Amino acid sequence: MIARQAIMNGQQAVVGYELFNRSRTQHTAASDALLTFTALSHAGTDELVGQVLLFVNCTHESLGGGHLDLVSPDKVVLEIPPLGHAAAEEVHARLPILQQLRERGFHLAFNHTVLESTYAPWLPLADYIKLDLCLLAPDQVAVLVKYAGRHSQAELIADKVESAQQYDMASSLGVQLFQGFWFARPTLVQARVLTPAQTTVVQLINLVRSQASIEDIEAVLKRDAGLVFNLLRLINSAGLGMAREINSLRQAVMLLGLKKLFRWAALLLTAVRNADAPPSVATSAVVRGRLMELLAQDLQSPEEAGQAFVVGLFSMLDQLLGMPLADAIGLLDLPQSTADAVLHHRGLHGGLLALAQACERGDVAAFQEAARALGIDERRVDAAHVQALSWASAIDRDGG
Repeated sequence: MIARQAIMNGQQAVVGYELFNRSRTQHTAASDALLTFTALSHAGTDELVGQVLLFVNCTHESLGGGHLDLVSPDKVVLEIPPLGHAAAEEVHARLPILQQLRERGFHLAFNHTVLESTYAPWLPLADYIKLDLCLLAPDQVAVLVKYAGRHSQAELIADKVESAQQYDMASSLGVQLFQGFWFARPTLVQARVLTPAQTTVVQLINLVRSQASIEDIEAVLKRDAGLVFNLLRLINSAGLGMAREINSLRQAVMLLGLKKLFRWAALLLTAVRNADAPPSVATSAVVRGRLMELLAQDLQSPEEAGQAFVVGLFSMLDQLLGMPLADAIGLLDLPQSTADAVLHHRGLHGGLLALAQACERGDVAAFQEAARALGIDERRVDAAHVQALSWASAIDRDGG
């Protein structure tokens, strides 16, 4: 199972994803990297573009493999592990292959051990250095940040950030990239009033669900020029694949139809997220929805699969709108099957939601159970997962 974890900048916008193998099945060190790169290649090298980097766990045994030829190196960061109790001779022996990878265009990432004197030959090759905040004390982090700043050009990543205190500490020291469960862990939220933009999108969704007239839909959207702009950008983005540009709301409704407009209105909720929700929440919602849709396409009609996308988006409304999930779903005029899938994991779409959430958490047991229940091959999930990341990157770049 290939799991992902977002890497964010100081504004908590996603700049990359770490991909790693969570499988408990028997495998060799080299097969870990091979599995990941095979999944990347299934997505197509043309999709591995945009602003998002892909960090891939590697082993030293796998670095010379032909699977590295499957992907475009400029968007791939190879995470190089330390050698354990390394001798200087072994560090020098592995230096040529690391230099060759850099010359081919790959970025290289190391953990904080690369700052030790034994690894001095590797340090100039480091594009990124990860600082494990669960392993290092704050005073150690401060020393390493200063040393890295003096002796390397690498960007620093605070890894395993699990609390606001850890985030604030690393940020105050000048670290600008962050990774950890704290960013993905849902937080308890109190009921609050929707912003005007959120209220307008909720009204739009309910009007489309009730098959209101084009005039009524236009009247609601015209209250907020910013929402009109965002909606048209989303519809015309490269990630949505429209054949020709759509320039007006009436044109959008006529060409798309109410069913597709419902989908785009649901996607628009990610653009008017709660002010306390970081950009990574919106990105995660889009990735989750697209992953579910791609998997549903193997099991259902295109129209039914489109509903899986909506279920994925709406399953994160608590974080997007800043209120309990049941209250957020209650604002929308949704089919009972959609609400049940979001709130209770019922039906096929509920099963796909459980599978997508297991991927995000890296929960092997839950992932395998959900995949078996749905009859979906795990390799198919891996390929769809990478395709969803690429699709969300295109949406963010062209329509966000």
